[in-house]
Amino acid sequence: MKFGIGMEGKFVKYDYLTSFQRIDSKIATSDNSFLERDYIPSRTELTFSNGFYVKCTAMFVDIRDSSKLPNIHTRPKLAKLFRAFISEVIAVIIGNENCAEVNVEGDCIIGIFNTPKKSQIDSVFGTAYTITSLIDVMNYKFKKYDISSIKIGIGLSWGRALMIKAGFKGSGINDVVWMGDVLNEASMLSDYGNKTSSDKDIMVSRVFYGNLNDANKKLLRWNESRRCYHGNVGNTAMIAWYKKNCT
Repeated sequence: MKFGIGMEGKFVKYDYLTSFQRIDSKIATSDNSFLERDYIPSRTELTFSNGFYVKCTAMFVDIRDSSKLPNIHTRPKLAKLFRAFISEVIAVIIGNENCAEVNVEGDCIIGIFNTPKKSQIDSVFGTAYTITSLIDVMNYKFKKYDISSIKIGIGLSWGRALMIKAGFKGSGINDVVWMGDVLNEASMLSDYGNKTSSDKDIMVSRVFYGNLNDANKKLLRWNESRRCYHGNVGNTAMIAWYKKNCT
């Protein structure tokens, strides 16, 4: 299902000559203005003419078969489902102190995490399995209001991304744009999550897996067909609450 989150548009008359000059100013930027960092710098360091290559963790959380939902529910019920899903998954993601960015693209929620230390990568894995337990509770509550349950796929990858500022200078319309293999891989992995009966909720790249501690590694298994590690993992406290209150 396609939808988006945006900001209010403000009228600024279009001048094509000024537009052509802006194009030149953007594409003529020196490659040396893109700097390497082992961490995610503050947004305030970004301008419309620089950028940063950063090492980070990307998380994609995607609803399976969301395109079928409009055939099941009225729009008001869909609105309730997506409001609950988006707000509470974002709440879990920003509850991780290493979260640098969170975005919503369609029915997919994307988290970018500042993880120069291995312990921070473990914390992101904890965020992922907290989301799976959240969905269990959410589905229980959906059933009470005659809303169909959902399945999700979570993809996790660690690597190098390019962080830039994009938008229209002077308009107040701008945002940080992330690009790179780490995002592409996390997106692909989330698409594998729960895709078949052989695929688990959480899919992680080999590099991400290699940076986990031994206890977390034991929670995952190799998925030969997807060439990644995967597992159905949950938050212990939330699982206990579910068993007590939702069964």
